[in-house]
Amino acid sequence: MREFQDIIKAFKQIAKDGRCSALATVVKTKGSVYRRPGARMLLVEDGQTIGSISGGCLEGDVFERSQPLMFYSGKSVVVQYDTTSSEDIVWGLGLGCNGVVDVLIESLNDASARSQIEFIADCLHQGEPGAIATVFRVEGETRANIASRLLLKPDGTVVDGIEDRQLARCVLEDARRMLLEAQLSDGNATRSQVQNYRLSNGAVEVLIEVIQPLIPLLVFGAGHDAIHVVECAKQLGWHVTVIDHRPGYTTRDRFGLADEIIRSEPENIQAHLTWNPRMVAVVMTHNYLRDRALLRTLLPSPLGYVGILGPKSRTQRLLQDLQADGFIPTAAQLHRLYSPIGLDIGADTPEAIALAIVAEIQAVLANRSGGALRERIGSIHSQEVKKADGRRQMAEAKSMDGVLTLLNS
Repeated sequence: MREFQDIIKAFKQIAKDGRCSALATVVKTKGSVYRRPGARMLLVEDGQTIGSISGGCLEGDVFERSQPLMFYSGKSVVVQYDTTSSEDIVWGLGLGCNGVVDVLIESLNDASARSQIEFIADCLHQGEPGAIATVFRVEGETRANIASRLLLKPDGTVVDGIEDRQLARCVLEDARRMLLEAQLSDGNATRSQVQNYRLSNGAVEVLIEVIQPLIPLLVFGAGHDAIHVVECAKQLGWHVTVIDHRPGYTTRDRFGLADEIIRSEPENIQAHLTWNPRMVAVVMTHNYLRDRALLRTLLPSPLGYVGILGPKSRTQRLLQDLQADGFIPTAAQLHRLYSPIGLDIGADTPEAIALAIVAEIQAVLANRSGGALRERIGSIHSQEVKKADGRRQMAEAKSMDGVLTLLNS
């Protein structure tokens, strides 16, 4: 998300200055690669690049290949980098990644290329996902062209730039399916897929991406440690809102990176916020009574993640107090509650604790365990939950069973 935001911001300035630019997009991969389909890099005539399509190995070659498109508005091209071949050493890259990467390079003088940047910007900030379908390989006599696109907006509006009508109908059907899956799974569905279409007059490959809106993080508490959580989350491009009741703490001088700052008591927060399942919340007020009031409001909400700072015994006591007040959380609500908050990385400073918190939220949103990649079974990019990734889920289930037993005892 941060990368998209940087590209959008830079492109606006480039267009304003009248400079030439191009866009490189990873459209297909095979084997072990650094970036996945949908990764983008903005290339500017002066040599500046924003974003990345690899770990730094391909960027120089891609920039060189973008020059004719940048200055002469040539046709979009797809370049394949095969790092599985021994010839890789011969032509100088020496990547050794053991994978294949297809990169689409197109001039941003082209309206279709520019439209995707505008579309991504709208999706990020409107709070609803959209889908982009990009043609990148054509065989036979089909009328489809490389880099032609279909855009499916969050409101269902379709912008169709694919001339082959048979192909356009098939692509739209798949784009709608992927968008629906993303909406039903609150953003955890596969975000990009390469689709192969066998048509009566040829064959076409299309990258279909679901562009998700910014992740909304609610930080309850404006203490010193909250500053580091905000900074860490903004590095990932999340939309961060800080909520606290203290006038001296809820200031722009203190939280310059926050997107919103709300001054409110816990019992009044629903007047300022509209809940949605993509929202995640961190409770770090360092005040027992305020934390109790916040849990009373946040647990019944549809938020996908609620984390609370402090030891497990404190959270259990909070839940017992809520039960005494007549509120008994369900198993589903407790499953979304993370306490103690954060991944176990040995964090003992405000900066490291913030990293542990944000990393845990990222893992939860991606349906991952948060463990070491060397323990993962299968591809590190696979979205399937393997046996190794199920260990944490089992531990969480046991932990929640323990809380429920405690509440019912």
